[in-house]
Amino acid sequence: MGDRLKCNILWTCAAVISCLVWPDHASLGADESPPHETYQARDGLAPLKDESADAQACLDGLAWAPGAFEVRCEKKSGAGPLTGRLVRFPSPVPSGNATNDSVSMEWYESLDADNRVIHAPAVLVVHESGSGMQAGRLFALSFRNHGIHAFLIHLPYYGERRPEGFQRDGSHFLNTIRQAIADVRRARDAIVVLPRVDALHLCAQGTSLGGFVVASSASLDRCFAATFITLAGGDLYDMITHGRKDTARVRELLAEAGYTDQKLKDLLWHIEPTRVAHRLDPRATWLYSAEDDSVVPIRNALALATRAQLDESHHVRVSGNHYTAIFHFPMILNHMVQRVRALPESSRRE
Repeated sequence: MGDRLKCNILWTCAAVISCLVWPDHASLGADESPPHETYQARDGLAPLKDESADAQACLDGLAWAPGAFEVRCEKKSGAGPLTGRLVRFPSPVPSGNATNDSVSMEWYESLDADNRVIHAPAVLVVHESGSGMQAGRLFALSFRNHGIHAFLIHLPYYGERRPEGFQRDGSHFLNTIRQAIADVRRARDAIVVLPRVDALHLCAQGTSLGGFVVASSASLDRCFAATFITLAGGDLYDMITHGRKDTARVRELLAEAGYTDQKLKDLLWHIEPTRVAHRLDPRATWLYSAEDDSVVPIRNALALATRAQLDESHHVRVSGNHYTAIFHFPMILNHMVQRVRALPESSRRE
């Protein structure tokens, strides 16, 4: 049995166990909210300016013209007990595919014992590369059951955004990652207009692929109260060139699309997180790494931590590899929950 399959089984088992251990209020009582709700939002993206010419060039490639947009919250049919709502909004950097350009988020509402949605902090969860999004869903479910709203965003071409017959390849890699970074940033402005969400305490968490996306999105303008980056790092060219398993599969897809050697290096430089990681708030950013990770080697995690100026208390290093790190999930989750609960009232951007 391969590591990836073992990992999927472990994440799935953990999700089932979490449902049994933590009461799922969403399955109790009737939801009396209307089937569809619409809200008006506007991009809060701050002007992207940096003293470094290289960082500015990277920011210019990630930016878009801010504007107004509509947020639609609808009941998710057949969602089961885990999540009953889907939040949609338009991507700020559309790909041209209508299905993919309608960004979707699963809302894991935190409820009280009477099945009423509570006013609470929120975490935007960005999933890993697996199509089942097991790690992302486990984080979202667990945050919800700790009294924190969670929003699991579907990255481009995942989940509700996957067009019929879509086949993933490396030819659209750059545009897809750029869109993902922009979508995660706009998601923040979509979430804050929703009822019963504590806008002052809206955080972001990403795992593996999602960790890379979160690192770049949070570097734009420090819009999140706290940022939790899990099993991700920097120096993408080094990582893609030498990484194994999931990373090796990405290398193969890019090679098939003609991206090798210098062409690959040039491609990855457009989205290299260490070019802008110095813009992260080191006081409100935490990185979680596995010592024996061969997908995102520890040297790549250290590259990001160094550039983001994280001290040792903000870089949590656990035993295991990219897949067995799941055994540290309870500790990592509790560490994140404690940081969310400890956020000061003025935790919004300075």
